[in-house]
Amino acid sequence: MKAILLAGGKGTRLRPLTIHTPKPIVPIFDRPFLQHQLDLLKRVPEIDGAILSLNYQPRRIEEIFGDGSSTALSLHYVVEPAPLGTAGAVRYAAQSLHESVVVFNGDVLTDVDLAAVIALHRERNAKATIVLTPVENPSAYGLVETDAQANIRRFLEKPTADEITCNTINAGIYVLEPDTFDRIPADTPSSIERSFFPSLIERCETFVAYVSRGYWIDIGTPEKYMQVHRDMMDGRYRAAPFGESASPAVISPLARLEEGVCIEGPCFVDEGTIVKSGARIGAYSVIGRQCHIEEHASVERAIVWAGTRISQEAVVRGSILGRHCHIGRNATLEDGVVLGDKSVVSDYSRL
Repeated sequence: MKAILLAGGKGTRLRPLTIHTPKPIVPIFDRPFLQHQLDLLKRVPEIDGAILSLNYQPRRIEEIFGDGSSTALSLHYVVEPAPLGTAGAVRYAAQSLHESVVVFNGDVLTDVDLAAVIALHRERNAKATIVLTPVENPSAYGLVETDAQANIRRFLEKPTADEITCNTINAGIYVLEPDTFDRIPADTPSSIERSFFPSLIERCETFVAYVSRGYWIDIGTPEKYMQVHRDMMDGRYRAAPFGESASPAVISPLARLEEGVCIEGPCFVDEGTIVKSGARIGAYSVIGRQCHIEEHASVERAIVWAGTRISQEAVVRGSILGRHCHIGRNATLEDGVVLGDKSVVSDYSRL
């Protein structure tokens, strides 16, 4: 059985972080995001490989994962000639498939029981099975309505208060039958949510829902990207490097912290990073590889990508810094700042 990972998006909501880094490989601590989806697939023994449907900077992704030998999962890459939308990408990637296929949106992190989803799909002899997740504020999403037997009834796009009949949304995970893909127009942008799924309902085909009440998040905005790090540190989603750690602060043995450094967990400091005397690494901070945090600098609730330097007495709070940034002396970055790779903030600046 194969899986298709829809990893071709440009990650526009995460810009400027994704100008040089495709969204599937933005770092979650010290691992590319896509690794977490591959780890979930590996929990299902019958899934023996994955097809990565790419479009934006595909070589960057292939350089990291190669043939999948490092992940114990065979990987194959399909590059769309042009953006084809979610349905078009599935058809293009699945041309050689003849059995049930698992499909993942490229920005979803979840602990769903994938084996149970596949079992339901087979038990119901379904043409399609969609994973749904409940949300607290249904009016902010497109909702998916089911009947008492978990059959999909309809999709409601951004309903008004009087239209809300449920609180379940599309979680971006599906099990599909390839014999339905001929209804997706070839080489034409097409939406799985707006065209393919409605066609199943119109034809009264078996289209069922699996409701997962476990962890689920779309990492596609800076706010959600920061939240997933907090959730891992707090144990709401268990994964390396915090999944097995009993310590609130995970510090690489290859990082160098001078005497007089203040560390407040939970936090993470990756290998090769130097933290100078008097600096403070506050709670919910993530410091990537080969960073340099100078004397009396303060980092709190911030994510700092590899190779960045934060100069003396600078303050970075509630912000995200891309690779190889330079934050000048006594500069202050307050909540909500997002800097792309190689950004420079001058001494004494305030953002």
